[in-house]
Amino acid sequence: MSDTQNETGAASAVPVYDIQKILHALPHRYPLLLVDRVKTLEIGEKIHAVKGVTFNEQFFQGHFPGRPIMPGVLQIEALAQAAAILAIETLELAGSGKLVYFMSIDEAKFRAPVEPGVLLDLEVGFVQKRSRVCKFWGKASVEGKTTCDAQFTAMVADPPQG
Repeated sequence: MSDTQNETGAASAVPVYDIQKILHALPHRYPLLLVDRVKTLEIGEKIHAVKGVTFNEQFFQGHFPGRPIMPGVLQIEALAQAAAILAIETLELAGSGKLVYFMSIDEAKFRAPVEPGVLLDLEVGFVQKRSRVCKFWGKASVEGKTTCDAQFTAMVADPPQG
């Protein structure tokens, strides 16, 4: 079975992304890189990525001392980064220098706290895709329990000229 075939032999998923491929696909770097691994990626459909949440994260120092909780906006950002990988692969933009920018966040709901020491599963799929604007659904979860979900729209753009 090749890397791009599933157990039934159908070509549906590309090889798993390790951190090196993620660093190549996304412009984000520490401390704002929030995707550690891609478990599955179905071109044109959906992605399942993972963020290892550790106590060493800078945001835990102030959110909140004595009860560290990952900010909900960072969960949404992690979902957006996973969506960016999905869009870059689907639209064949890898290596182009194009960036994926937020345009809107809709129907965001925060359902459970995310504490240090967990793997945050990030599942994102297309709702609508065009060459420059894509709409996604996203769900973050820990051990199958949803921590947040949202719909969001992003735009593919050239990087700023500098």
